[in-house]
Amino acid sequence: MHRLDYRGIYVIAVTPFTDTLDLDEEGLRRTIRFCIDAGVHGIVSTANAGEVGYMSDEERRRAAEIVVEEASGKAATVVGVSTSCARLSACFARHAEAIGADAVMAMPPTFHPAPAGEIRAFYRELAAATALPIVIQNMSGPGGTVMGAQLMADIVAEVPAARFIKEETDFAAMLIGEVLALCGDRLGGVMGGKAGKTLMDEIRRGACGTMPACEIADVHVALWNAIEAGDTAKARDIFRRLLPLLDFEMIYGVPVCKEVLRRRGVIRSSGYRQTGRRALDAKAQDELSAILADLAPLMLPAYPAAA
Repeated sequence: MHRLDYRGIYVIAVTPFTDTLDLDEEGLRRTIRFCIDAGVHGIVSTANAGEVGYMSDEERRRAAEIVVEEASGKAATVVGVSTSCARLSACFARHAEAIGADAVMAMPPTFHPAPAGEIRAFYRELAAATALPIVIQNMSGPGGTVMGAQLMADIVAEVPAARFIKEETDFAAMLIGEVLALCGDRLGGVMGGKAGKTLMDEIRRGACGTMPACEIADVHVALWNAIEAGDTAKARDIFRRLLPLLDFEMIYGVPVCKEVLRRRGVIRSSGYRQTGRRALDAKAQDELSAILADLAPLMLPAYPAAA
């Protein structure tokens, strides 16, 4: 089985589009280079923050290929393979293994909610399709079927390849502690999500990192480095400065991620495909400028946040 150092900041790569909403391959390459420059420990392709539900199968495969090509040997690579059923997820998992990814990540079936037995069968079938380790993604929100700690522990016990978890439900920090207690050494680690908004609470309960979107990867890495160094005062200071952006991102979503990357010179267009979102108006843009100004001292000098 492939080895995965599942610890630190594993960012979700956004999927850049052109002004006409075509896949921007060069923009994606620049995004991955930015993440590498920021010092991330892992990069996750084709996940929710990457608008994976709005991509064709061909685009999903191409995006995963680009992420693995750019990050190979520099950061761990995880390919999101969530779909409506095990048969389709298995196809994406085989592709991920073929292109050299380090792991795959999957939610339970995303279209119609599945009962516990079907969820366990889903992960067994996924594991049968690939030798890669599996990250179980437990998410509340569109497409997510929330799993309890016992169900996740059952999957970890039944499916040896399912050694990692991304936990991002309503009580994520508590669930992290519960599932770690149930799984013991069978589990290689649990990371949080939801932009890292509850990372400090999660760390207290045994989390090994977090999976935020990538637009502020350098600040997330600075936060993680302070945590690892045991500098609690510095970590909490960075966390307090980061929270306004994370709150803003939770409200406006993908348009914020894209706009920050555009301002930082990483991508050319902030275009997005996700439905149900609002483009940032002038007042929202002004608020974003104020938030980023507070974060500027923590950003890499090569990637300032210009208005």
